[in-house]
Amino acid sequence: MNTSQMLAPLFSQLWWMIPLFLIVGAIKAFKPFLKGKIGEFAVSAHVKLYLDKEKYTLLNDCTLPDEQNQTTQIDHILLSPYGIFVVETKNYKGWIFGGELQKTWTQKIYKNSYKFQNPLHQNYKHQKVLENILADIVDPALIHSVVVFMPDCEFKTQMPSNVFRGAAWTDYVKGFQEEVIPSTKLKRIQLRIEKEVLEKSWKTNRQHVQNLKDSHADKTV
Repeated sequence: MNTSQMLAPLFSQLWWMIPLFLIVGAIKAFKPFLKGKIGEFAVSAHVKLYLDKEKYTLLNDCTLPDEQNQTTQIDHILLSPYGIFVVETKNYKGWIFGGELQKTWTQKIYKNSYKFQNPLHQNYKHQKVLENILADIVDPALIHSVVVFMPDCEFKTQMPSNVFRGAAWTDYVKGFQEEVIPSTKLKRIQLRIEKEVLEKSWKTNRQHVQNLKDSHADKTV
């Protein structure tokens, strides 16, 4: 009896495990993506629940070209008469340690620690790309950076004034009460952003991820 004949009965009994392994692999591959989307969905829910829909317009998942012919991906752009808010969402658990000037922050879950890029630095690039796109329309001083962590985490160091857990960031936004952008200009801003945003597709996401990999590779050379 050859090897294939010996394995045939075993394969006939265990064939169902092959699609199971494929499904598990797919879940692991998509877990970071789904985790990020859950955080972005929460921010969208905060806007609907706590901000006046007549005053605030939320643009989600905006991939924009930058000056280096690459891309930057902004989780949310909140438009209002009181300013424009560039919102970076972080769906992390555990303890979070970080400071405004630190290059990396730390996530600690039990005895394990993980480093991640300072989200304020990450959002700074987003802010600058948006400032460039809107350079002829809006004063850069009216574009504000906000970082939102989900409530599953706990801050163990004092955070900068524009970093929040949960829906508390909406109170920060509502603290801007002076109307500095007329409604007609707000519409121009929205149309300009929507014109520049790349099509939402897997192709766009793959290209953005590749751009990030290329950028990191350049920094290590």
